[in-house]
Amino acid sequence: MGISILILGAFALLYVNIYEWVQLWGGSVSMSVYLKDGIEKADLDRIEQFIKKHPELHQYHYISKEKALQELKDALGEQSKFLTVLSTNPLPASFEVEITTSKNHGGLVKELAQEIRGLQGVEEVQYSQAWIERFKGTLDMIRVIGFIVGGLLALGALFIVTNTIKLTIYSRKEEIEILKLVGATDWFVKAPFVVEGMIQGVFSALVAMATLYGGFLAFSAKRAIFLNVAVINLQFIPWSYVVTIVVLSFLVGAVGSLIAVGSFFEMARS
Repeated sequence: MGISILILGAFALLYVNIYEWVQLWGGSVSMSVYLKDGIEKADLDRIEQFIKKHPELHQYHYISKEKALQELKDALGEQSKFLTVLSTNPLPASFEVEITTSKNHGGLVKELAQEIRGLQGVEEVQYSQAWIERFKGTLDMIRVIGFIVGGLLALGALFIVTNTIKLTIYSRKEEIEILKLVGATDWFVKAPFVVEGMIQGVFSALVAMATLYGGFLAFSAKRAIFLNVAVINLQFIPWSYVVTIVVLSFLVGAVGSLIAVGSFFEMARS
């Protein structure tokens, strides 16, 4: 049961951090305007003037093919030696543009990107908000998968608790029969097993969360690095999630115990 809860918690931890990263990057929009090789000076000036006249495109800088290759080498570090086999520079020149806009102006960014694509000498335009929106759609799908996986894990935990309590009941079958003979009510006999199931649920959740937190501390000590840039600062799942998982484990333990004692008493009556 603890392993099932640990898997569920790890899934929640992964989702929370990826979603936080997407939200962070989605708050700032940037645009890359890739230029055709051999672009004429007049076309280059026309593109630059277009960027200058739009206040939304408030900051930009031009990156030549040579500078783009050098920046890639600097980012790759020791791995840059693989680029020495290139006979020609495959990277295009570009304008890197920062966009001043709010989340409500996503349509404006699309319109500007479309206009820039139509300019002579422009090869391609990419902006961060486009893939952020696509990735958010993927996150929604992951969330649905998470609910499905969580449901399956809860059923697995319920099955484990039910069978564990059944084994406990059958190992004390003679004690239960004696209690019934001296006048004990059904609930007097059932209550200890239900409490045991609840304790199993809470204890399993606490152990799973403690293990998850320990793993998180060990992993978060190493910052996630990609191309010499810190990609994300990891955070633990919110305490509301932890409380929810503990409460759900408590309920699963209680329900599993009730199912186990219920089936036992039905068999005893028959």
